Amino acid sequence: MGKFEITTRKNGDYQFNLKAGNGQVILSSQGYNAKAGCENGIESVKKNAIDDNRYDRLESSNGKPYFNLKASNGQVIGSSEMYESVASMENGIESVKKNAPDATIADLTT
Repeated sequence: MGKFEITTRKNGDYQFNLKAGNGQVILSSQGYNAKAGCENGIESVKKNAIDDNRYDRLESSNGKPYFNLKASNGQVIGSSEMYESVASMENGIESVKKNAPDATIADLTT
């Protein structure tokens, strides 16, 4: 089962990582000024993760595939790591779809 982990960045912003059951990070958020914004981001991921149309499949400047998960308003709510192949990226998307909706939340900021 997946797990969201809320952490604090060096600059004081909050962020979350979605981890698969094996502990691997499969989605990371932007930085949020407030913890409430970070928590709202998690809820947005849970809601949007199952909709394949919410994923932008992209390629980095060095040719590595990655994806962004977007909310219904088009705002990016999470980004993946860089993958070695398109097939690996698609597996990452499937992992987010499977793990995000029922993922637990661990607040590591306290």
